[in-house]
Amino acid sequence: MSESERLEWDRRYAEGEYRARTYPAPFLEEWLPRFRIGRALDVACGAGRNALRLAEAGFQVEAVDISHVAIDLGRAEAERRGLELSWRVADLDELDIGSSFYDLITVIRYVNRPMWPRLLHGLTKDGWLLIEHHLKTNLAVDGPQSSEFRLDPQELLQAFADLRIVHYSEIVETEDSGATVALARLVACKGNPGW
Repeated sequence: MSESERLEWDRRYAEGEYRARTYPAPFLEEWLPRFRIGRALDVACGAGRNALRLAEAGFQVEAVDISHVAIDLGRAEAERRGLELSWRVADLDELDIGSSFYDLITVIRYVNRPMWPRLLHGLTKDGWLLIEHHLKTNLAVDGPQSSEFRLDPQELLQAFADLRIVHYSEIVETEDSGATVALARLVACKGNPGW
């Protein structure tokens, strides 16, 4: 990501233009009870809504975003709640995820296709991946307007075919906020999901 992109995200968070959600993604909340507690990585965490929920559930969480302002907001909220997380500002294009380290990696509504192989590499032997991204559609929906930041139908299935896919869906739905969104959702396990 470029320095101008980082500055733009810092500005959006600082000025309140980006409506940061305070509640975790419902998709994460739905699947959270099925994951083994361990080390988690929340990629493009923003102000930390999902990372905070993972920490509340008992995960050792590393939350990563390009925006210093977003990370500071997340860190302050974690402190307010008495939660310990590792917060990191990083260029997500260059993010070193490591090897076989995370039991769970979450990526909610952030598309970075070159990062996908690194996500696979970063999972432990039985690690889980949970992804929710905006999907291309002809319908009038909220979210990014550029097709660069929307997925083709079944793109996630193809990208993560080496994993055991335990859930995949493509859906258009209206959120509690009233926004209509088109989403692709994937939950996959690198090894044995436990059943």
